[in-house]
Amino acid sequence: MTLNATRDAERLEVEPPAPEPRTPRRRPLGTGARFVTVWVLALVFAFPFLVMLSTAFTKPADIFSSPPSLWPKEWTLANFEAVFQAIPFWQYLGNTLLVAGLSVAGMLIASPLVAYSLSKIGWRGKRPLLIVVMATMMLPPQVTMIPLFLLWNGLGATNSYLPLVAPAFFGTPFLIFMIRQFLMSVPDELLQAARIDGASELRIYLSIVLPLARPALITAAIFQFVWAWTDFLNPLIYLNDASKYTLSIGLYTFFGEHTVEWGPLMAASVLFTVPALALFVVFQRYFVGGISAGALK
Repeated sequence: MTLNATRDAERLEVEPPAPEPRTPRRRPLGTGARFVTVWVLALVFAFPFLVMLSTAFTKPADIFSSPPSLWPKEWTLANFEAVFQAIPFWQYLGNTLLVAGLSVAGMLIASPLVAYSLSKIGWRGKRPLLIVVMATMMLPPQVTMIPLFLLWNGLGATNSYLPLVAPAFFGTPFLIFMIRQFLMSVPDELLQAARIDGASELRIYLSIVLPLARPALITAAIFQFVWAWTDFLNPLIYLNDASKYTLSIGLYTFFGEHTVEWGPLMAASVLFTVPALALFVVFQRYFVGGISAGALK
């Protein structure tokens, strides 16, 4: 019995354990299929931009030629020349840059400050105020259009840029909520250590919170810039002097009573789109990082 037990023990030490049965894994979607899917979706979303770009360089007589083509038969810059002859483009561009720049500056002053108070400072009534801020996001602008116009008209601020710029200095609800969600991922221990060292809330906000929130701030600035840049309704309501028009109203010049000048309109749309597109390309990595950072707490 002792000899047999010894042999059994040696056999157990020599023989390797039996491998565990492998569970079948699901094969992921092929790389080629994913590549084709991404390109198809990209072309679907880029198709209107391609049509606009092609029409801008197409002669007016060839725009509605049959069969239709995305590639101009003969390239021309006549549509762009018509834009500069029909509207004071550079003046409208300066007005639009002024409105968009002041809106971004006002948002960067007010929205991060409110978001910081709603995320990292404990005070009574913070929760109800956050609910109010989120509730204002559900109001369509058409609901407040008439009361706001009566307010600005009573203040004598119509036919000026004040109604277009001033709201940003009081904070933008969606951007306040977005920046708040980002600041919630900042460790409270970091801010508490600064308070123990004697730093004031303003010093903590300027020296610690704002540098850490740079991706979210850049993302919010891009949102605010695009909203102010493409805004058509508010300039149409509040601006009466043609010298103060923005580019969005300038595009409406090419809509006649019975016809539409599609060539110059598309050329003006290309010039109108380029600054916002360039801004997104330059700050793309901050934009994507700012959107995803709030979800990576």
